[in-house]
Amino acid sequence: MNYADWKEKFETISGITITPFKKDSREIDWDGVKENVEFLIQRGVKVIVPCGNTSEFYSLTIEEAKEEIKRVVEYVDGRAVVLAGIGYSVETAIDMGNYAKAVGADSVMIHMPIHPYITNEGAYEYFKSIIEGVNLPSCIYFKDPNLSDDVLVKLAPLEKLVAVKYAVNDLPRFTNTVQTVSSEHHIAWICGTAEKWAPFFYNAGAVGFTSGLVNLYPEKSFEMLNALKSKNEEIVWKVWKEVVPFENLRAKYNSGNNVVVIKEAMEQIGLNAGITRQPVSALNEADRKELTELLESWGFVPNLVK
Repeated sequence: MNYADWKEKFETISGITITPFKKDSREIDWDGVKENVEFLIQRGVKVIVPCGNTSEFYSLTIEEAKEEIKRVVEYVDGRAVVLAGIGYSVETAIDMGNYAKAVGADSVMIHMPIHPYITNEGAYEYFKSIIEGVNLPSCIYFKDPNLSDDVLVKLAPLEKLVAVKYAVNDLPRFTNTVQTVSSEHHIAWICGTAEKWAPFFYNAGAVGFTSGLVNLYPEKSFEMLNALKSKNEEIVWKVWKEVVPFENLRAKYNSGNNVVVIKEAMEQIGLNAGITRQPVSALNEADRKELTELLESWGFVPNLVK
């Protein structure tokens, strides 16, 4: 495998899938997963990310996460790159990554370790061990501002590291890291904080961005991407103004609204998103009203009859 060729695969939108849960049992609605993947594929999304944070990864059991990866690979059926989220302990992440390879995933996204005690050297060893232990192209999801970007600089020479989903909204810091890592390592730098931050990261060296909005309004996400690629500043900032209220609503309560705003919006416009699992609660009425008004301003006709 020529890992250097992987950079161009991420010069696009990485669509983070949602995991629909049934209202009464909170079991995964697999028909809903299939519908949502098909929605993304039919609208041109070329990188599908099951088991991301917007997929409520940490609300899934290991067995459920593996099943989600397996089914998404089946549903995608070679029509897009499947970037499978993996994480937890080193051993668990490697096991999940090798399972993802066995069922046909194209690459893996390694979640930031969730641990109360983490050091730069420890994070380096964590990511390095997983990258070396899984025989697939790897993307690091980097979102802890307390860790040094030196971790990424040290990891960059690893052949199987092909992308970094950077989710620390510190643009000078990001720019310095992109400039420090040699282009010979062929790292695809991805804005990990969606459309609101995409224009800024793009101008600092990102080649693509992640999106939750794409689950309900992919046309707007692609309008942003195409404007960034063509350097059409007028369209970039027009789209930015349209999506910022949505992303601000997701960012409320220390990003506690991140997933539920996506799911509520999907449900309001007739898509199958299901409910959330604990510790994510339902959207409160004030936020729900704000979301409904925003959807109406975008031209959707929300169906508020549940």
